[in-house]
Amino acid sequence: MLPVVALIGRPNVGKSTLFNALTRSRDALVADWPGLTRDRHYGVCHLGARPFVVVDTGGLTDAKEGIGALTVRQAELAIAEAQALVLVVDARDGLLPADREALARLRRTGKTVLLAVNKVDGLDEAAALAEFAPLGVAVALPLAAAHARGVPALIDAALAALPPSDAAPIADEGIRVAIVGRPNVGKSTLVNRLLGEERVVVSAEAGTTRDAIRVPLQRDGKHYTLIDTAGVRRRARVEEAVEKFSVIKTLQSIEAAHVAVVLLDAREGVSEQDATLIGHVLDAGRALVIAVNKWDGLSAYEREQCKRLLGLKLDFVAFARVVTISALHGSGIAELMRAIDRAHAAATRELGSAELTRALQQAYAGYQPPLVRGHAPKLRYAHPGGSNPPTIVIHGSRTRHIATAYCRYLENFFRKRFRLEGTPIRIEFRESENPYAGRRNEPTGRQLKKRRRLLEHARKR
Repeated sequence: MLPVVALIGRPNVGKSTLFNALTRSRDALVADWPGLTRDRHYGVCHLGARPFVVVDTGGLTDAKEGIGALTVRQAELAIAEAQALVLVVDARDGLLPADREALARLRRTGKTVLLAVNKVDGLDEAAALAEFAPLGVAVALPLAAAHARGVPALIDAALAALPPSDAAPIADEGIRVAIVGRPNVGKSTLVNRLLGEERVVVSAEAGTTRDAIRVPLQRDGKHYTLIDTAGVRRRARVEEAVEKFSVIKTLQSIEAAHVAVVLLDAREGVSEQDATLIGHVLDAGRALVIAVNKWDGLSAYEREQCKRLLGLKLDFVAFARVVTISALHGSGIAELMRAIDRAHAAATRELGSAELTRALQQAYAGYQPPLVRGHAPKLRYAHPGGSNPPTIVIHGSRTRHIATAYCRYLENFFRKRFRLEGTPIRIEFRESENPYAGRRNEPTGRQLKKRRRLLEHARKR
């Protein structure tokens, strides 16, 4: 395992900005907004002599209840698992009582504590460091995380504080699973249930999760990376800039995933926003599993009504497996993981040109496309064009005129033939080149012979 360095401090001192600078990414959401980060956010720093894991945390406060207390709990878990701690302070604010309290918490762990004095750009560095000298931290480093100034010195100090370890290779991410849905449908609860621990903050307040949090999971000998995402609401209701960036992160997580699990609330059925979110998954070409949460709270009659409505409103994604679960109590979780495995296997299946061409010939013989100006399009052969989603390239003539209904027929035929459950299929048509194109005005061989005979006859006369 790689050693762990946790970034700790009060809210809005620049921990997420420093996290992005260390990991050379934009994974952590950054805004001039106190308390933006709530969950633990992990990344790997490769900039030093050896890699190490960086943990971004929410701000340490004295909150005793609500989301603030849950955020502090996540920071405490990061402190417990780290081998070295970086206390981040704000040079522009100066030394505050909250900084002293945070340092006291860190010192009680007995672990090495580094002091990163952030936002020194435009200030006298010596004076900024002197401001925090009363803390008595042995290693105090000036830093401007927004401009990556001072980051190399911080990395060297962190590596010196870490215990020696073998440079173990980073484990394979496995199947990347994005869990998406509207706010407060139970996404974070599902992640915690799968992990068996309070890995992400869970609250009855809608919009608790703001970042896209990646968490490794090993289950039944298989590796997964769970991506807990922020809830996506209708665009008209998204007003705060932070929420807008959270939605962008969610859509990026769908693109980065192998399988998207769209979580629905059984009590509310399929809303317009749920259908829109499923549409985003289809546009990205990702494998899809639909999980209906809070199933345990419904009566027998309500379950029958819910199933009927699901069948009607999810007809446009009939290929996706629908699983009923209770994220809170754990029912249906095993079936959900099996559906994820099947969807991933279908999305990444490698198909051969020979079997695709045979299937195409059978589909064409069973039902030919409608005539175009008195002529039927010809479909000659097919070959694979990629995976995740499976892409089938079909060559023929007059293919640009093939109707959408016939495309759906081919998609359903291939899906049934190759048992591609849980993944969209993309079909691309290619026009075969006409060997006589551009030669319509050129004389044929028979015409040339006739012309020669006529010329010879004219000479003789």
